Amino acid sequence: MKWSIFSRLITGYLAIFVLVTAAGLYTVMQMRHFNTVTRTILDVDNVIVDYEKKIGDSLLSQIRYERKYLIIKDKALYVQFTSARNDFTRYTEAILSVANTPQMQAFIRSITAHHGRYQDLFARELEYLAAGEPYEQERFRQEKRKAVEAALEEMKKMRAYYQQDSYDKILMLRQRSEQARTMGITIAAVTLPLAVLIAFSITRSITRPLSLVIAKTREIEGGVLKDDLSISSPPELGELAKAFNAMCSKLKRVDTMKSDFFSCMSHELRTPLTSIKEGTNLLLEGVGGEASGKQRKLLTIISQESDRMIGMVNSVMDLSKMEAGMMDLTYTTEDIRPLIVQAVKEAGLLAEAKGIGLHTEESTAIPVARLDRERILRVLRNLIGNAVKFTQHGGKVTISTGSVTGNLMVVVTDTGPGIAKEYLGSIFDKFQQVPPTDAYQGKGSGLGLALVKHIITAHGGKVWVESEPGKGSSFIFTLPV
Repeated sequence: MKWSIFSRLITGYLAIFVLVTAAGLYTVMQMRHFNTVTRTILDVDNVIVDYEKKIGDSLLSQIRYERKYLIIKDKALYVQFTSARNDFTRYTEAILSVANTPQMQAFIRSITAHHGRYQDLFARELEYLAAGEPYEQERFRQEKRKAVEAALEEMKKMRAYYQQDSYDKILMLRQRSEQARTMGITIAAVTLPLAVLIAFSITRSITRPLSLVIAKTREIEGGVLKDDLSISSPPELGELAKAFNAMCSKLKRVDTMKSDFFSCMSHELRTPLTSIKEGTNLLLEGVGGEASGKQRKLLTIISQESDRMIGMVNSVMDLSKMEAGMMDLTYTTEDIRPLIVQAVKEAGLLAEAKGIGLHTEESTAIPVARLDRERILRVLRNLIGNAVKFTQHGGKVTISTGSVTGNLMVVVTDTGPGIAKEYLGSIFDKFQQVPPTDAYQGKGSGLGLALVKHIITAHGGKVWVESEPGKGSSFIFTLPV
């Protein structure tokens, strides 16, 4: 099953959501437990501590008032005793209402029982006193003391119990806190890398095919029209790959048809153009009668334009052959300087007519290179001719030669109008021309630099341009030695 981009993103987000939710639920459960234990300590244990102290105080108050009453028989003391007894009862009932363990309830019942024993003994004493009958006061005092001591002992045990219980709860909270911290670190250590891995996997499964599409787009931009883009997943990009391959196939057929058309037209045009050229030369030589000055001028223009047309036709044919891989190169190892001298000489008349200085510069050591003499001469003619053509009157063109990283380097620099940055990347494409400027309004075929690139590339070299508007241009190529 091939998952779509949407399903991959949704699945990845759900997986990350589940991981984060699980970690969040665990944290919430731990916090609820902490809150429960903390609330128990605050709402139960602290209340018991407070009431336990009040029970002890009320019991001691009862003993104090009871003893005084037995001595001086003051009714007010008995009222105070009764009030303390009622407080004792109210406090024990309050503790029973919040006591949440059977042990704590057992303590309260035991304390209440001992207190009840104490109350019964005091009540019997009051009966003997009211009847005026003698009784064993010492025995009653001992019995009351035992009951009170037993109650206080139970209160002591209860105090120790809830102190231990509170300590155990705090210790448990500490242990749970350590466990929660350890578990939190473990969950984070597992969840975060897993979430990153899921996100990376999903992103990679999408960006990798996209990078292939981008690379293919750049190949098409560079004129490589192979329909070999293979992407099977995600389905959306697979369909895009099929569309790219179909587009490449159609573009290849169109390019082939175009090349065939140019090749055919070039072949068909060269024959009549050659005939026109030769006929014009015969008329200029006086065959058919002496031509007047005006006629010779018109015939000269026709001859020049015929040469230009033949050159354009030859360029189209050469470019078609190069693109088809049918151009054979004859390599020889020789010095490039004589070729530069010849190209400069051929461009000299146009440079002189425009008042342009045409100079050559040589480094101390110029390596010989393995090259096709006629093709490299054509490269030099195109580059030097373009430099002269685009340089304004009174400008300068310089041809420099030297060596860089073991390769032969030639630089043709002019003081022309320069080339805008947006055209530098496409200037070597066929039929591409820089828009005319105020300094130069001429037009060409747009094939010269394309031929230059093909020839230099076929030699294993590189060609590029460095230029800024208003600062001239430098066309540079290197050849392996």
